[in-house]
Amino acid sequence: MAQYARRGVHGQTVEAIARRILTGEIAAGATLNIAALQEEFDVSLTALREALKVLSAKGIVDARQKRGTFVRPRADWNLLDGDVIRWQFAEGPDERLLEKLHEVRAIIEPAAARLAASRATDDDVAALDRALAEMAEANGDPAAAVAADLSFHRALLAATHNELLERMEVVMETGLAERDRLVHGGAAHDDPVPSHRAVVDALRARDETAAETAMRELLDKAVRDVEKARGQRGSR
Repeated sequence: MAQYARRGVHGQTVEAIARRILTGEIAAGATLNIAALQEEFDVSLTALREALKVLSAKGIVDARQKRGTFVRPRADWNLLDGDVIRWQFAEGPDERLLEKLHEVRAIIEPAAARLAASRATDDDVAALDRALAEMAEANGDPAAAVAADLSFHRALLAATHNELLERMEVVMETGLAERDRLVHGGAAHDDPVPSHRAVVDALRARDETAAETAMRELLDKAVRDVEKARGQRGSR
C-alpha cells in the first residue's frame, strides 16, 4: 500500500497539520495562519507549502487568492486514502472509525471470499497458506501477528483477480492494522488461525458459499475480539 513517506521534518509537519484538521482542532472552513505555522514548526515557507501540497492532494486543504490556504469541507476529503485513515488513529484507537471500517469490511470481504473461491489459483492459495503459517509462528508477538493478518487479507483480495477489489487494501489495511494492534497488543486473545483457515479451506474446495460464510464468521469474531480488548483495557 503506497503511503506518504513520514520521514524527516517535512513528514512531521504534514502529519501534525493533518491531525489538527482531522481532530477538529482546526475546523473546516478555517483559514490557516501560514506565518504562525512556519514559526511554530521552524520550517521555510517553501517547506511549509510543500507540506500543504500533500494535504491539498488529499482534498483536505485548498488555496485561493485573497482567502489564502483554508480547510476544505469534510465532504471533500479523500477519506479512502490510507494516510487519512492512519492520521485519524494517531491519538489512539478511534472506535467510531473502527466501526465504520468494519462495516466496509463486512460488505466487501465476504463477497471477495466468494469470488476468490471461484478464481483463486494454486499460487493464491499458497500465499494464503503462508499467511496462516506466519500467524501460527507469531506466537504472541503483536507485530508479527499484525503483519501476518495483513498478509492474509491482502492475499485474499488478490485472489479475486479483480484489480478494483485489490485496491480496497488501501481502505482496509490501515484500519485493520489499528484493530489488530488493539487486539494483539492486549492480554491473552483467541488463536486467529482456525477462523482464517476455514476461509482458505473453502477456497481450496472451490466452495463459494462456504467461503462467504467463513469470512462472515471471521468478521463476527473480529468484532468480539475488539470488544474483549476494550473490556481488558477498561478493567486495568
